[in-house]
Amino acid sequence: MHTFEELVSVVGTLRSERGCSWDRKQTFESLKPCLLDETKEVLDAVDSRDMDNLCEELGDVLFNVLIYSQIAKEMGYFELKDVVDGVCEKMIRRHPHVFGDRKPLSADESLNLWNEIKKQEKNEKP
Repeated sequence: MHTFEELVSVVGTLRSERGCSWDRKQTFESLKPCLLDETKEVLDAVDSRDMDNLCEELGDVLFNVLIYSQIAKEMGYFELKDVVDGVCEKMIRRHPHVFGDRKPLSADESLNLWNEIKKQEKNEKP
């Protein structure tokens, strides 16, 4: 069984000088159709309730997240750890009824709170 760290290393190797020429030449823009295709394949697997295929397609989406993050690291924009940190911060911030001192909410109330917090965040951005 492989680890997440091994997967990150595989992506780094694919993008390295000794890696794959196709992976090395990819850019944010060139990968857009790949991410779109893999996302559609995830949705198809959900619709067909094909859990084996869903597992595979989620792996392909994860690979896309990792290769985008690797390219960003190479360009000096951000690293995978920044992506992980950002999504953790967002999930904690947008779920004060779970991670904070608010009372438990229904699913509809949770969604409304999520949208309210998201709207506040967008208004606070410079």
